[in-house]
Amino acid sequence: QVQVVESGGGLVQSGGSLRLACTTSGITFSFYTMGWYRQAPGKERELVATITYSNIPTYVDSVKGRFTISRDNGKDTIDLRMNNLKPEDTAVYYCRAGLDNSRTSYWGQGTQVTVSS
Repeated sequence: QVQVVESGGGLVQSGGSLRLACTTSGITFSFYTMGWYRQAPGKERELVATITYSNIPTYVDSVKGRFTISRDNGKDTIDLRMNNLKPEDTAVYYCRAGLDNSRTSYWGQGTQVTVSS
């Protein structure tokens, strides 16, 4: 059974920091590109950052220089370190495991991040 579980969300003031974590089980982690997505109220889910098994990251422009995605291939986990948070970063953040060269993907249940001004 595949499991993707996020943790680490919460309430933080503008300019603050948070670290999100995503743990996986039931997948061959090396076959998956991992990613963080977010969905704000009334908006579509958007890509935040991805990271390949070879640790090549990509970021949406709005978080470049503030967020850092990383993965631990020995523990089958990824992190998202978020600095200088802004109110517009408020959203439910989701972890996604995307099987390379396939449409197969698994999602976590999401974790709420709220940034107050």
